[in-house]
Amino acid sequence: MVLARVANFFSATGSKSQLVDDGREGSAFAVEHMGNMEETMGKEEVDLEAARPPYVHAMLAGGLGGTTGDMLMHSLDTVKTRQQGDPHMPPKYTSMGSTYYTIWRQEGIRRGLYGGVQPAFLGSFSGTVIFFGTYEWSKRKLIDTGVTPSVSYFVAGLIADLAAAPFYVPSEVLKTRLQLQGRYNNPYFHSGYNYKSALHAARTIVKVEGFSALFYGYKATLWRDLPFSALQFAFYEQEQKLAKSYVGSKAIGLPLEILTAASAGGMAGVLTCPLDVVKTRIQTQHNPDAPALGPEPTGKPHPHHGSATTPASSAIISNQQPLKLSTSTPPTPGKPPPHQHNRPISTSSPSTALRNHSAATLDTSSVIRGLNIIYKTEGISGWFRGVGPRFVWTSVQSGTMLVLYQTLLRWFEKHPLVSFDDSAL
Repeated sequence: MVLARVANFFSATGSKSQLVDDGREGSAFAVEHMGNMEETMGKEEVDLEAARPPYVHAMLAGGLGGTTGDMLMHSLDTVKTRQQGDPHMPPKYTSMGSTYYTIWRQEGIRRGLYGGVQPAFLGSFSGTVIFFGTYEWSKRKLIDTGVTPSVSYFVAGLIADLAAAPFYVPSEVLKTRLQLQGRYNNPYFHSGYNYKSALHAARTIVKVEGFSALFYGYKATLWRDLPFSALQFAFYEQEQKLAKSYVGSKAIGLPLEILTAASAGGMAGVLTCPLDVVKTRIQTQHNPDAPALGPEPTGKPHPHHGSATTPASSAIISNQQPLKLSTSTPPTPGKPPPHQHNRPISTSSPSTALRNHSAATLDTSSVIRGLNIIYKTEGISGWFRGVGPRFVWTSVQSGTMLVLYQTLLRWFEKHPLVSFDDSAL
């Protein structure tokens, strides 16, 4: 009888009316209890989905959580940037541990591992505040219009990152170049940049390359961050749902909070690593109009292996002294420098007369063409340069950000800055 009752419950036409009292003691209670369970589960599911904090709480919690995660993992982000933007072939920086130790020993912490931390801080806080505010707004609008939650999370992540991009892309350019150069007058690594500070970098870039240079790699950054944010929050929201269903409560505990957040960020980070490599290369490649870069090669560039050069012209980065970014005829501020579409970054050793067969010259700002060039010259491994640091970085950063986000939301719920009734719909 019990098996028949269970079969009826899961059948296509099953309903409470099919649970017929067989005369045994407690069967009527079972029918009533089953109905209460369904009602409770339905209410709990609605409550979990309808939990909507005020926007100011979400924005502050996201901003503080995201900035904390970024600052905590900035040194590892520097390691990743060095590995991805290293202009030498074979690369100077190989494994994550040796890269970290080499930079720390040669350049120190403040100007080495934490180079570019000032623009990173400003861009991170402003970007994450805008991101979480937009994410909450778009997610709610999509769900309220009948879009399924999983699709809503994915699309909301795309929209949120699109809204935040103008705030953090300029800081990303400054951060990436300062991370790649390391300390001022760095005798250990010649990246082609030599800024005294973040402010000096911003002024120099605007003066020499134009204001638009602060947005170099804008499209490449969107290509990386839009799918990353969409995948990260799609993974995270679904994992949170599974965890809450498993525990049976909104409070899933710190271990599961960390696991869901870190795994979501790590998976999204690995999947988008090729886009991150292209973004780094585009943002750190050099303007060929700068005299310090050496004379233009006279040979026509080969579509895959670079141009035929003389020993003098192949030294894109001088071994004798750091590069000074200057041009004989600076472009008008606000306009891109002449031929900005062809700003090559060499991955060959500056001391070689002929480029190594596997060295890529990224002479484009197109993400698709950049991926194609890297694949043809460096293979799949070129797409995944720095994937180890990126996986660790995105896992820890996402874990820190999202766990703090949830923790701060609970704190704001007990100590509200605004009334829940005053929050936007």
